[in-house]
Amino acid sequence: MSLVEHLRELRRRLVISAAAILVGSVVGWNIYDWLYARISEPIDEQRLTRRGGEVVTINFAGLTDGFAMQVNVSLFAGIIMAAPVWILQLWGFIVPGLTKKEKWTARFFMMAAVPLFLAGCFVAYLLMPKAVGVLMSFVPAGGSNIIAGDVYLQFVLKFILAFGLSFLLPVVLVGLNLAHVLPARTMRRGWRLAVILAFVFGAVMTPTTDPWTMTFLAGPVIVLYFAAVGIASITDRRRAAAEPDWLNTPDGQASAL
Repeated sequence: MSLVEHLRELRRRLVISAAAILVGSVVGWNIYDWLYARISEPIDEQRLTRRGGEVVTINFAGLTDGFAMQVNVSLFAGIIMAAPVWILQLWGFIVPGLTKKEKWTARFFMMAAVPLFLAGCFVAYLLMPKAVGVLMSFVPAGGSNIIAGDVYLQFVLKFILAFGLSFLLPVVLVGLNLAHVLPARTMRRGWRLAVILAFVFGAVMTPTTDPWTMTFLAGPVIVLYFAAVGIASITDRRRAAAEPDWLNTPDGQASAL
């Protein structure tokens, strides 16, 4: 394919992904009340635990804030529900550059990508009340916490998407390995840096100050990294075994070919 054809293919897949997200957003719009109740549960729990008359609530200060909240929540729901489609389109853009055997492996990891992404989002949803509770604990006794709706929504979106995208790490690494961009030996040599970066990523993406939430994000990322290293090592060994011996002939020597 020429460069123009590649760009057309990319545009087509982006349009399909955007259409899927739009359909998911329409569904999210219709179930907005249920979604908002789930998102605001941590705030409701904090309100119930306060006994000194403090105010803990989500505030909609502007006239259009309620509408903006519903649009953003619906769009976020659309991204989650359309994950199978846009992940499939991402892989579909990469797969044409792979061999027949590598395409089967790519399809397998494409199927694994959707559950991993959704699992990461679900883990974040389970940890969100703890994260909110830790942040609320810094409010002085007797103080109220009236949170702007857009600020709270940004916190929730960042928290959930960070977990969901981090769980896609092995799919990205294996995809780069299949594309002959990232050899397994490079991944093995860089495991120490990968562990450090996992904890840095966990510290940056989780807005709490306790080490547990950071570890809950960094731990699975590290495990998934080493799983990707193992799979890439197997792929590289099979690839090397399938290559003819004359490809490894040192420079300056005549090969069997």
